Amino acid sequence: MKNKRKRGPSFHPKYIYIFLSILCALLVVLSFKFSKQFAGFKSTVGDVVSPMQSGINRVGKFLSDKMDLLESKEKLLEENKQLKEKIDALNYDNKILANENSNLDNFRELYELDQQYPDYPKVAATVIGRDGNNWFRLFTIDKGKDDGVDVDMNVIAGDGLVGIVSEVGRHYAKVRGIIDDKSNVSAMFDSTGETCMVKGNMQSIYKGFIDITMISNSTEAKDGDSVVTSRISDKFLPGLLVGYVSNIKDESDGLSKSAQLTPVVSFDKLESVLVITTLKDSSENEDIKKYD
Repeated sequence: MKNKRKRGPSFHPKYIYIFLSILCALLVVLSFKFSKQFAGFKSTVGDVVSPMQSGINRVGKFLSDKMDLLESKEKLLEENKQLKEKIDALNYDNKILANENSNLDNFRELYELDQQYPDYPKVAATVIGRDGNNWFRLFTIDKGKDDGVDVDMNVIAGDGLVGIVSEVGRHYAKVRGIIDDKSNVSAMFDSTGETCMVKGNMQSIYKGFIDITMISNSTEAKDGDSVVTSRISDKFLPGLLVGYVSNIKDESDGLSKSAQLTPVVSFDKLESVLVITTLKDSSENEDIKKYD
């Protein structure tokens, strides 16, 4: 048989609690009744307890400060999150307003351009694509046959001529800009009526201009004169502003002059255009050719 360990006397917790309560009450009574006799004892206890109490207070204060800091951090994080959401919302609103202002500027520009050529019927279109590099030499608009657009119709934007419709579908059309290498515009100097040819040049447009050729050797045109589409053009309606002439110089053959033309349209940022929905009546030009 296994030896059983002898257990000491056991006391119920209730009795221990009663004993301690009586002892505390007794000590309280004795401390009041015999305060002088307990003075030394109280002093000794105070010397022992005071450092412990001070340490406990410091620990309590440290923990309290950390809790306050944690609560402040959580509060700041929540406030920061709310502020970020507000900033995101404001940025979104600003983008919407900027886009609306940009559209308003485009509409205002198109309206002013429409007023410059009141005799021509027009339809507004938005540029939806472009071919090639960053320049709008060939681009697509969102209007087509169903909107009255046809091949060879003139396209304007900014302050004047952009190009001509080269292809058309039911709901789209492609436009060849006057800066394209294949573009040739029969033009004239607005101040003198002398004719010339505006030739697209993608190499020159990087410097901000395109070429003017076939200028009369006896021209009276000067740098800064405006160049418009001529009356003898087969496809371009007369009087559309093309740009301004500069650097007029003699050709090597000595029979004509050439120059540079600064377009009145920004061909690096086209967004909206007007299509003149009437074709050039070239019957008068055909009669002149027959007569010649």
